[in-house]
Amino acid sequence: MELLHLTTADNVKIVANYFPVNRTKHPNPRGWVVFLHMMPATKESWNPLADQLQQEGYAGFAIDLRGHGGSDGGPDGYTRFSDAEHQESLRDIDAAIDVLKGLGAREERITLIGASIGANLALQYVSRHRSFKHCVAFSPGLDYHGIVIKPLIESMPEGKHLLFIGAHDDDRSNDSISDIEMLYDSAPPGVDAQKEIVDVGGHGTNILGQNPELIEFILAFIQS
Repeated sequence: MELLHLTTADNVKIVANYFPVNRTKHPNPRGWVVFLHMMPATKESWNPLADQLQQEGYAGFAIDLRGHGGSDGGPDGYTRFSDAEHQESLRDIDAAIDVLKGLGAREERITLIGASIGANLALQYVSRHRSFKHCVAFSPGLDYHGIVIKPLIESMPEGKHLLFIGAHDDDRSNDSISDIEMLYDSAPPGVDAQKEIVDVGGHGTNILGQNPELIEFILAFIQS
């Protein structure tokens, strides 16, 4: 794992953990992944999944979104963000994608994986960029800080692959499973929508802690 620093188009300094693949074992990466954390959390919340995908040949890029962790405004500036400021985190994703492309990544082989508000950001980004095909969303919500997802799912271009993951004991949202069901049902023809609902795990990346078998499920999904 390598610590990298990048600057967004609006001059916000972002820090990231980069998980390069072993080029002896994988001369060419099988793909690339951008990880977007939930609130409150940091890029390190993705370490278990990023480590496993790295071993399987997928290079990872986990960022501290603005206002979090070591990025500008962190570690807790996000608590004072307006909805508009939260939505500016899309620029953080742009910066991460630019770095990955500079390292040889191809957009159509980059998967976005997000949790909670990170899930909404990932879904919004994939909906707006035709070349990105795969998105994994842990505990997405219909509306996190003005990032409204259902209309984006309904108009999602064909050829996209979406995986929604949630837990029945989500301790942050009583509507988490119904939200996931609604988003899943909103996917239009030509969009491969999948869902995986577990009994326990809580919210966002916490789900992985109690359900490590999901890592293999995610790996199979991004290979589809």
